[in-house]
Amino acid sequence: MASTNRRPPMVCCPEHPDSPLVEDYHAGDMICPDCGLVVGDRVVDVGTEWRTFSNEKDTKDPSRVGAAENPLLDGSDLSTMIETGPNLATDEFGKPVYRNRRTMNSADRSLLNAFREINQMGDRLNLPKMIADRASTLFKQVQESKSLKGRSNDAVCAACMYIACRQEGVPRTLKEICAVSKISKKEIGRVFKLILKTLETNVELITTGDFMSRFCSNLGLSTRIQKAATHIARKAVDMYLVPGRSPISVAAAAIYMASQASNEKKTQKEIGDVAGVAEVTIRQAYKLMYPKALDLFPKDFKFDTPIEQLPTQ
Repeated sequence: MASTNRRPPMVCCPEHPDSPLVEDYHAGDMICPDCGLVVGDRVVDVGTEWRTFSNEKDTKDPSRVGAAENPLLDGSDLSTMIETGPNLATDEFGKPVYRNRRTMNSADRSLLNAFREINQMGDRLNLPKMIADRASTLFKQVQESKSLKGRSNDAVCAACMYIACRQEGVPRTLKEICAVSKISKKEIGRVFKLILKTLETNVELITTGDFMSRFCSNLGLSTRIQKAATHIARKAVDMYLVPGRSPISVAAAAIYMASQASNEKKTQKEIGDVAGVAEVTIRQAYKLMYPKALDLFPKDFKFDTPIEQLPTQ
């Protein structure tokens, strides 16, 4: 018996068979563009069912595929699980019962809570998501090493955020991390050293330039003052005028010196509030730099206040 290949009939307009039909997705009709004849109806729409936008005010998310996969979680998704084993729970129709996240073990639950805490800290610090992802990866590595048992998860989260910021080139001070967490500065510093030792990793040394642009921006200072303060801080370090002083206090003192020489003057209290440094700390660093003030300023700096009239402390 000979077999014949039958092709499905092509839908076309009987009056204009060569004209490409236009598909009306809303009505589900196939229309001839030349005469307007509806050739076919109830056409199945194979496009997307809906569209969602991040700026929509409606809180309902019509997505049916769930959240994006998280590679840091075992199985990528822990929000829904189906029980397996001999004591399988079933409903009245004999189908497996879905278990929600309340049935997670404590390790998975603590991991999700830690990731949530890290993301919240990143939001409070206005950091990009890549920093929070880096901190989450560090936390996962610390948990897998099981070397910091007994330490508070909140302290480990804060220390991981501090390390991630420094490794990604956007360092934050311990006081800034402390302000967005529930952990003391001393505890964060202690856990920070333990994590570096456990993971055998390191971080770049912070410099005055790492904080200068952010501090000046928060103080509302111009680019001219920022460049002058950066130059002053770098020269002070190169000339060994501030031995043993932290880069944050040196940066604050340099900003104070540059602002006092301009018409954009800022007090030690204003700078200290932004930098998280005490006024006495700024004053001590400034007193070390003041005798060499003429050598610290850039050659092309325009003084609104002569060096002789700068405050001595």
